Amino acid sequence: MNIPKDLKYTKDHEWVRVEGDIGTVGITDHAQGELGDVVYVDIPNTEATLEAGATFGTIEAVKTVADMYAPVSGTITEVNSVNDSPEVINRDPYGKGWLIKIRLANTSELQGLLDADAYKALIG
Repeated sequence: MNIPKDLKYTKDHEWVRVEGDIGTVGITDHAQGELGDVVYVDIPNTEATLEAGATFGTIEAVKTVADMYAPVSGTITEVNSVNDSPEVINRDPYGKGWLIKIRLANTSELQGLLDADAYKALIG
């Protein structure tokens, strides 16, 4: 199981990588494995404002449809157009399979997220 040390994680299996005031968000390797083959992602347009824990879209896989939750509050600045090749989420969830970029409204929210060791303990 791939759990990069430089990311922060939610209990709902999203990750965030912060560079300056922008957080890149995606689903974890564990989540994509549980979902199975991803076939479609529905994410609002850019400039949507989110609160930490709010739904920012849905991800559809062969097995199920699941909500995705914002790990931090802020405004979406970019949406990755993965629907042309949604399998990239399964192949590269921490790289080319990222989902949104969000301008962080409150960096202190990062302290409430899990580090790699805590996320590993969560999923067993």
